[in-house]
Amino acid sequence: MNILLENLFLEKTLTKQEAKNLLIELSMGRINKTQAIAIATIYNMRFPTLEEILGFKQAMMELSIKVNLTEFNDNAIDIVGTGGDGKNTFNISTLACFIVAGAGEKVIKHGNFSSSSITGSSNILKGLGYHFTNKEDNLKNQLDKVGMCYLHAPIFHPVLSTISGTRKELGVRTIFNTLGPLLNPGKPKNQLLGVNNLELARIYYYLYQNTKNNYAIVHSLDGYDEITLTSHVKCYSPKGERFYSIEELEIGDTKVKVNPYELKGGKNTEENIRIFINVLSGEGTLYQNEVVLTNATFALSMLNKDSLENNYDKAKRSLKSGEAKNILKKLLSS
Repeated sequence: MNILLENLFLEKTLTKQEAKNLLIELSMGRINKTQAIAIATIYNMRFPTLEEILGFKQAMMELSIKVNLTEFNDNAIDIVGTGGDGKNTFNISTLACFIVAGAGEKVIKHGNFSSSSITGSSNILKGLGYHFTNKEDNLKNQLDKVGMCYLHAPIFHPVLSTISGTRKELGVRTIFNTLGPLLNPGKPKNQLLGVNNLELARIYYYLYQNTKNNYAIVHSLDGYDEITLTSHVKCYSPKGERFYSIEELEIGDTKVKVNPYELKGGKNTEENIRIFINVLSGEGTLYQNEVVLTNATFALSMLNKDSLENNYDKAKRSLKSGEAKNILKKLLSS
């Protein structure tokens, strides 16, 4: 381990196998807290290579608790961001998931507690009374009866529980922010992935080109890891690279350029839960609604061949009719 660390400090990169072995060693408790912090620090100073990401991912998936959702995952989607953009937004991606499910689609959402932000998707759902589960029958029942299930990362990836305290103490993004979107145990074939850095977006793009997944990797050019209507957006998909101007993203009748201040989350989890419920209850601000609806629109457009305009209308109906909030009610009682 000392030799590996020394090589990393000398700015050498790991082979796929070395990266895989490193994660396995971590999972077995053979890497102490100081070494774990050192490794996290190294990957905050540079991005992992494609080989390193592949090795880390392979180790995490091999060590994970398995769940078979094959009958659903071809037509299901995950909406997720890498986090770590330092913007302290409210929980946009999670809200978009409920709107997509309220529009009749299947959502297999993968998430975790916050580490570099105030409130993660797991903090929201736990605060609302949701009971995390890795029981396959329960998850299938949720997808069948509710249209959505939630996979809390640490109960599928034990290594995350091992280092959760260290991640929280660091309070900044780590390599696990980068890996998180790649580790959904339900393996939905569709994913809307928000990335906080253009270089990292390109790395994901190279990785996803070698899969059969239907993906859209989005990056707001002012640094957000989701579509925020605060700036133009770069998008990578199986169709190639595309640049969306703010004008193209203003899909609804109300044309708004969002001020970043309008997207700020609360000062704690309780405040963020209130914002979450307000938006789902149709009581969000114009700006909050438009940003959430835009992300849901892009997700819906990945699942059907309809236009952005028509999918925006579907998303808006899901929110305004209360169907999105009804998904939350059914999920909490399932």
